[in-house]
Amino acid sequence: MDQVFAALASAARRDILARLGVAGLSTTELATALGMSAPAVSRHLSVLEQAGLATSERHGARVLYKLNRDHLLEALTSFAQTLAHVAEPVRKPRESI
Repeated sequence: MDQVFAALASAARRDILARLGVAGLSTTELATALGMSAPAVSRHLSVLEQAGLATSERHGARVLYKLNRDHLLEALTSFAQTLAHVAEPVRKPRESI
């Protein structure tokens, strides 16, 4: 889960994921849409793939990247469940006067 949240810490990677959630896109398409260099987008995509948040598929000479929606939802759901199970702080009993 740490890799997922480390990947999500970048605004650029969150923007990439939002775009990949709509359609499969190539590095070049993402670079054009984001106004970034293709190598910078490739580095972001590598981080997203290592975290399991994006997948890639070769279509001829093109490689299309897609959001791995299931993995993202599993990580966020797991985190939300962790928060729900955190115990309330223990309160000290009031002393008698």
